[in-house]
Amino acid sequence: MKLFFTSLLLFLTNSLFAQQAVYYLKTDGKYINQPDSADYIRIIKPPDSASVLYNVFEFYKNGKPKLIGKSRTIDPPLYEGQCATYYESGKKQSFGFYKDNVKLGDFFEYYSNGKLYRALKYTDSTAVDNIKDNFLIIANYDSLGTVQVEDGEGYYKGFDEKFNYISDAGKVVRGKREGTWTIDFKNRNITSTEIYKNGELISGESITGNGEITKYRGSRFTSPQFKGGVKAFGGYLSNNISYPEDERQKNTEGRVILTFVIEKDGSLSDIKVLRSVSPGLDNEALRVLKKSPKWLPGTIMGKPTKVTYSVPVNFALR
Repeated sequence: MKLFFTSLLLFLTNSLFAQQAVYYLKTDGKYINQPDSADYIRIIKPPDSASVLYNVFEFYKNGKPKLIGKSRTIDPPLYEGQCATYYESGKKQSFGFYKDNVKLGDFFEYYSNGKLYRALKYTDSTAVDNIKDNFLIIANYDSLGTVQVEDGEGYYKGFDEKFNYISDAGKVVRGKREGTWTIDFKNRNITSTEIYKNGELISGESITGNGEITKYRGSRFTSPQFKGGVKAFGGYLSNNISYPEDERQKNTEGRVILTFVIEKDGSLSDIKVLRSVSPGLDNEALRVLKKSPKWLPGTIMGKPTKVTYSVPVNFALR
């Protein structure tokens, strides 16, 4: 596997593309420096002629493509326009479109055997991380290709991310959830019954393995949030970061990417560097995030839940 990454890097170095960036990553998204220890490689190439979008390519260790898309930024990618992902076998995993790094419009997902799993239409580009079900269910099939939902009508059966079990099921009318739906999140030991009307979640009642019952409405999930939102978090970083003097003298700039866990009470834990720039900038980013006030925790089925999060911290000299 080391041979593939080394050969690919040599090819890129000698290619006609200038100013391209190459990153080595683990499956959990952590950046590393050694290609032979990476799970996959990401290559960012300059925009095509008359375009402002960078070309993003990711490859598995076996040399097969993992992702092909376009981004407004070099690192981390913020996807824009057409994007396709692939299984390690080389078969297509998903295909669709993004606007401002959020899914928008037609989106297709496939089983590992290559058959279509479902076709969705995302309708709201303002929904952060698509945390809310801001999509219409256009089609849904089982792994053999049998129709379950067609043209937005039918009985939907959705799977967990690894296609191990049916995670949610219910009636679809005009592409929207309708009536009673059953939910089973085995990885969280939660089952739930939800009532929908014209796609709106009217009510939900979940029960955990130990018998704890929680009622909720409006959305199955809520994303964790810094109090005051993204703008307030940016203000917190700006007001608390001090540029290390030794890094200033060396004209060191860059973007440190941190990952951390937002606990059920909103406190931050397991804060660590996902992508390093330099020891001085890394430590300053860590220092400021460790001082962060509590966030509003994420929820699932009305219950607070731990969520892993990542943020970029930019250091630029002016």
